[in-house]
Amino acid sequence: MMSHGFHIQHPYHENAKKFMRNGFGCILAFGVKGDANTGVAFIDAFTTCKSFGKCGDAKTLVIHSASTTHQQLTDEEQLSAGVNKEIIHVSVGYEHIGDIKEDFTIAFEKIKEIN
Repeated sequence: MMSHGFHIQHPYHENAKKFMRNGFGCILAFGVKGDANTGVAFIDAFTTCKSFGKCGDAKTLVIHSASTTHQQLTDEEQLSAGVNKEIIHVSVGYEHIGDIKEDFTIAFEKIKEIN
């Protein structure tokens, strides 16, 4: 599962086309199969991309909301807020694309070992 305004099946795709005429931006979300531990392992595998900061930062940010920004909530409260254990949020920054791709490749390989 991947969520981004450019995706034609995204519920706000038409709004994204209307308001983001010069491109859809660099923030997206996707899910990784597994539980919260899988999400944490995915995030921990990154070396170039950061797991702390703020969306819109100049550096690439990768966040597992269930274990960071929403960790104080119960499972029910997280789901009510639209946060599940699989979701990873990404804000792509200015690093070289090769470095970003390598980081993601390593992170996906890491969770393959777990699943």
